[in-house]
Amino acid sequence: MAFQCQRDCYMKEFVTSVVSCCPAELKHEVNGKKETLKGFNVKLQDTILFPEGGGQPDDHGLIGDVSVVRVTRQGPEAVHFVSSALEEGQQVQVKLDWERRFDHMQQHSGQHLITALADALFGYKTTSWDLGRQRSTIELDTPSVKAAQLQTLEEAVNEKIRAHVPVNVQLLSIDDPAVEKVRSRGLPDDHAGPIRIVDIEGVDANMCCGTHVSNLSHLQVIKLLGTEKGKKNKTNLIFLAGNRVLKYAEKSFSAERSLVSLLKTGPDEHVEAVDKLQKSAKLLQKTNLSLLRDMAVLIAQNFKNDPQRGSFFSLHKKEGDNEFMNIILCVVLAELGPRVLEILQGKGAGKNGRFQGKANSLARRGEVEALLQQHCKQLTSGEE
Repeated sequence: MAFQCQRDCYMKEFVTSVVSCCPAELKHEVNGKKETLKGFNVKLQDTILFPEGGGQPDDHGLIGDVSVVRVTRQGPEAVHFVSSALEEGQQVQVKLDWERRFDHMQQHSGQHLITALADALFGYKTTSWDLGRQRSTIELDTPSVKAAQLQTLEEAVNEKIRAHVPVNVQLLSIDDPAVEKVRSRGLPDDHAGPIRIVDIEGVDANMCCGTHVSNLSHLQVIKLLGTEKGKKNKTNLIFLAGNRVLKYAEKSFSAERSLVSLLKTGPDEHVEAVDKLQKSAKLLQKTNLSLLRDMAVLIAQNFKNDPQRGSFFSLHKKEGDNEFMNIILCVVLAELGPRVLEILQGKGAGKNGRFQGKANSLARRGEVEALLQQHCKQLTSGEE
């Protein structure tokens, strides 16, 4: 059967009755952590809350005053997971989280349109897609998409949106000859009832269970953000549709205003200004590192040449880092490097107060340990 959400994708409230309610558990992700929630699985006579499927996430909403956490499909039925029990047989009002639903409708219909035109223009087939929380991705069966093709595709999909092309839904029996003419990636094993066809007039007819806009003009606009390398010689095409494009533009404009304030330049000069800052920062980092290294060598040499030195050395420098301290230690112990490598049959060299090498044999490791112990005793006694 087709649910009410599939018969009328724009319905926001609906009165129905509870068919069954039984205790259940749901593995749910909260703040990045998976938790097991205890609650109830509720089946309704009909529903305007779309159960997850066809690449589209489920709807959110209320049954009465009880929040619906998840909606899944089991054969011909939709199962609503809720936190509180509902009485079987009672009439309930179902309210839809319309903002979430309409966003899903825009992204899903946008995917159908992009998929159809990518195939028509370039012969690139869609092998899968993902409706993400912030952006959506279409997997195309091609190793790459050229920048010019991307621009052509974006212009073509937005031209269809401006043309106010109708989007119609048909319900066909599975043995209807028309079913063979529509695009499909196959039916789920537990499919039941008629076949649902989403038809973008004159553009594409596709077997689909999801919710869609009734006219391409409701998509407002589609922005192709670019591509990423996919798996097995495929390409992931990233896109935004409808309100997501507006939110993306607002976020970008907000970032632009902040950069104008920080860089003291207009938007057209931001790239050049950041490039200059990066080059200047790299030069300063290089100069600062060189000075720190020189300072580390001088501090270490001053310690070694101090006739009153002991075996304990303490230094705190706010601007220092691990490399700064390593230089000091290497200078203090640098004279041991060649002797250690000779014993261990290794090779190495010293540079800028540092010594490093590779040992080829650890057979005489005990001699090295004895050498280091003797050196520590000399430091303690003040001998060279």
